[in-house]
Amino acid sequence: MASGDAVVAPGLTRRLLDAYADRLPTPGAGPGGNRAEGALDPRLEALTEREREILTVIGKGWSNAEISARFRLAESTVKTHISRILAKTGARDRVQAVILAYDTRLVRPAP
Repeated sequence: MASGDAVVAPGLTRRLLDAYADRLPTPGAGPGGNRAEGALDPRLEALTEREREILTVIGKGWSNAEISARFRLAESTVKTHISRILAKTGARDRVQAVILAYDTRLVRPAP
């Protein structure tokens, strides 16, 4: 990590995931690869609604500054939310958080 940001640019991470995410099975899914309608992935259960919102936009490749402006939060607050998301989900870094967002279908590849 460099200055709190991922070494891989968020936009590049998103393009990579857009290219390959549809080839991955949904973890914990039943037969056919689909999770029961309305079931929340266990990795997301500990997150607050705001943390899920922020995880979603992290998955879309937003920077801390973009998240701060959109949600009208101080960047330090955004960093705190991200730290809590990483801790609660067991994600090692922002890149793993992006993968989690795709893996749990908070973010889907662009058509």
